[in-house]
Amino acid sequence: MSDHIRGSGTQLLLPNEKHEPNQPSYKAPGDSKGVAAPKTSRRTRLRPFLDRLAKGVISFGGIAVILSILAIFVFLILEILPLFQKTTATEVARITLPGAPVEHGPALVGLDEHLEVVYALTSSDIQFTELATGRLIAVEQPEVFVGRQITAMAQAGSGSSGHVVGTADGLVIPLKISVRTQFAESGVRTKQPSVAVSQAMKIAEGPITALAYRYGESGAGIVAVVDRHDALFVQPVDEEADRETPLIIPLSLPQGSITTVAVDSPLRNIYAGTSQGQVHHVSIPDRDQALLAGSYQITERSNAITNLGFLIGDRSLVVMTDAGGVSTWGLVRTAPNSDRWQLKQTHLLKSHSAPVISFTASQRDKSFATADANGGIFVQHATSEQTLLALPGHGVTPLSLALSPKADGVLQYDAQRTLTLYKLHNPHPEVTLGTLFGKVWYEGYEEPTHVWQSSSGSDDFEPKFGMMPLAFGTLKGTFYALLLAIPVAIFSAIFTSQFMHPNLRAKIKPTIEVMAALPTVVLGFLAGLWLAPLLERLFPAFIGMAITIPLAVVATSFLWRLVPRTIRHQLRVGSEAFILIPVISVCVIVCIWNNLAIEHFLFGGNFELWLSETFNVRYDQRNAVVVGIVMGIAIIPIIYSISEEALSNVPRNLIAGSLALGATRWQTVAHMVLLAASPGIFSAVMIGFGRAIGETMIVLMATGNTPVMNWSMFDGFRTLSANIAVEIPEAPHGGTLYRVLFLAALLLFISTFFINTLAEIVRQRLRKKHSHA
Repeated sequence: MSDHIRGSGTQLLLPNEKHEPNQPSYKAPGDSKGVAAPKTSRRTRLRPFLDRLAKGVISFGGIAVILSILAIFVFLILEILPLFQKTTATEVARITLPGAPVEHGPALVGLDEHLEVVYALTSSDIQFTELATGRLIAVEQPEVFVGRQITAMAQAGSGSSGHVVGTADGLVIPLKISVRTQFAESGVRTKQPSVAVSQAMKIAEGPITALAYRYGESGAGIVAVVDRHDALFVQPVDEEADRETPLIIPLSLPQGSITTVAVDSPLRNIYAGTSQGQVHHVSIPDRDQALLAGSYQITERSNAITNLGFLIGDRSLVVMTDAGGVSTWGLVRTAPNSDRWQLKQTHLLKSHSAPVISFTASQRDKSFATADANGGIFVQHATSEQTLLALPGHGVTPLSLALSPKADGVLQYDAQRTLTLYKLHNPHPEVTLGTLFGKVWYEGYEEPTHVWQSSSGSDDFEPKFGMMPLAFGTLKGTFYALLLAIPVAIFSAIFTSQFMHPNLRAKIKPTIEVMAALPTVVLGFLAGLWLAPLLERLFPAFIGMAITIPLAVVATSFLWRLVPRTIRHQLRVGSEAFILIPVISVCVIVCIWNNLAIEHFLFGGNFELWLSETFNVRYDQRNAVVVGIVMGIAIIPIIYSISEEALSNVPRNLIAGSLALGATRWQTVAHMVLLAASPGIFSAVMIGFGRAIGETMIVLMATGNTPVMNWSMFDGFRTLSANIAVEIPEAPHGGTLYRVLFLAALLLFISTFFINTLAEIVRQRLRKKHSHA
């Protein structure tokens, strides 16, 4: 039959199939014409192309993500690298002034902010010079130089226009030296120097050997004078001062003599250095009284104090010796909350190889420059304790140094009457790994500590870029958030996946996952403006809830076991948990109603006072408890969703086998399900951890943003992410704060990358260990 049909050449048609004469036929082996080939649809023909296209798009997307991450990393590195660039200096001008070389004697130099005009004040004259051309600018010489021998001179702070000179006959003459900038209509900038002389003051009877001058914000000033008999005179400099009767301060000098003296700008402290290595501190409580507050042996008695000077702000005293030593000292309390102060060394800088004879402080930061007798110049920074630059000089003794107002140039005047200007590039002197991550002794602090305080209302402020309080705050907020989120999320996932009826699970799970879509700015707003004050008012009730709710849940569970099975089996599996809702609600309401009673019973009527007296802890309204609750709620859906999926994906045949062998439901969950799902649960916890580290708005709005380092749940904190959000709008582009904030971003980037990598490694190992495939 089949042979007859094959031989007749007749094509068999299936029912409902039309014959298409042009359709290509399929030949079986031995057939002459064969049968028609199956029809290929357009979708089938496009499938390989679509597969290749999808593969290419996915590969491109993955590569783009990797390249984007690398680009972000490279960008952060490029923004941070300038923080650690070395300070450089270039000699841009060297001019020798006319006149005979000066072997010794007082001298002061200064320069304007544009590095165009410099002046040199010596015992014989004052000269102004254009740096670009070396041309002297003609000015009328003050009469102070006529017929008088100048033995000492001082400046009222680095960059100040106020100067004083002391003479051999005991006179002190104030000078005002300034360089005025003028602009013509064409926009050309010109410099106009001037010298103004004030009335001379008769202070000492003989030659003045040391001199210091300062004036305060009110315009009043003080001149401290030392004569050849080592008597210390203090003379107010203002219109109301009695210039005929200077205040004489007796100092105990068993040996040696006073070599240098310094006055601070608040006009409250005078320091006198001696040839025996001592520094005497004189306190001036009012204009008619001066007290010797203390004497300190700074160095060995064989080493003299050669110079004293103040850093910007006049809180840090720089002490220099003839052994080349350079250190900073500050007044600190003798004991906490004490009203007595003592001078303590705060920073020790690199020493010179010869006696330090000249000093100048920066007008912008805590940098300063010193010069030794061999001509060596050090540019150093007090806070970071680093030597920014070491210049060998030209082997000639420098008589005076000056840093430019913008701290971009250092000027030296030596015994050969040569002015040498070095152009400085020193944008970030306060940043080192030590100042970023180590303890630093800041001005006004009693010991080295970790501090973040990037700005202040005063130009004299010492920036504090300690990253440790921010890193600590990040970990603290994450810890308290996970302390709530991990148990709640994981136990909820266990109950939902293993004990709840599938119909209820289909409703409960999406409801919890929707919580992840809540905007964190809304949660932060509610936490800061509603929950924080509510929790402060009802914290005793909150403590009561933490005690009564677990007890009520355990008691209700035991009581539920006493209910007859006929009644319990009428409810769906897992729905018995809803019985706890009214129980918990009743506990909450009862605790709130009895808030005052709980406070009286547990805390003696005042919780905050009890906390302060018992643990010496202050209750801050926006604290870690508020952040832990709200941020924990924010990350619960993430941990819950991933954990629930991992638990639900445990094969049911394994669970059924465990139950069939006699294990209870809880035994099965504890000893089999949790182990099998542990890789997924661990991943969920790590993802929640990374989510908490990067959280910004909740911690920004729900904490006081105080960068403190303690684990107290009643104190606030500041995180890296919140700090970036707060300070980046105010950070000058390219400034130190701007780049340090990028360093904080890099720390977050690296920490999340490290956490995710570690989580994946652990997950893979757990998966391999507990694999059930």
